[in-house]
Amino acid sequence: MTAKRVLDLMIGSALLVLAAPALAAGALALAVKRPPGGVLERRTLTGLHGRAFELRSLRTRGLRLDVLSRLPHVVRGDLSLVGPTPLAPGDLGAMGAGTGHWRRELRPGLTGLAQVRARSGMPWDEPDLLDQHYAEHRGTVLDLVILAESVHRPLRAALRGLARRGKAHLSDTDHRLPGYSVAE
Repeated sequence: MTAKRVLDLMIGSALLVLAAPALAAGALALAVKRPPGGVLERRTLTGLHGRAFELRSLRTRGLRLDVLSRLPHVVRGDLSLVGPTPLAPGDLGAMGAGTGHWRRELRPGLTGLAQVRARSGMPWDEPDLLDQHYAEHRGTVLDLVILAESVHRPLRAALRGLARRGKAHLSDTDHRLPGYSVAE
């Protein structure tokens, strides 16, 4: 068992225990809504050594419970906490001449370098380069940095949203002294 797998088991299990109440509430809320296709979304993806596995996740997007609902796949070993983007069987990214070799050697990740840099305005084909860069430079320190960034960005965005809602929206004239005129 590698240090990466131990890290996946320890952090993945702890996160799964902490997220279980939110996941149960999300699943219950979805069940009440009765979405077409059910509560879980199912996709077949390629994992370690090119083995296909069925990824199951909650059909929520706004609360990002869909990502947390994939934690059982991390504990089971289908996914790693950090790794290259999971691909569907037959996806060209998994079948490329140079790409397939390193992709087959790594578990796909719940998050990864390509995911944390996704909103940086890069062209559509650069995530593959970021995944390859991760594969070439992977290590515990890089994994911890990517995990921290994966938590930091959404948390910062959520806090910004709360701050905006809490601020009074004043116009330019709301704070002027009585009798003030633009012509002065």
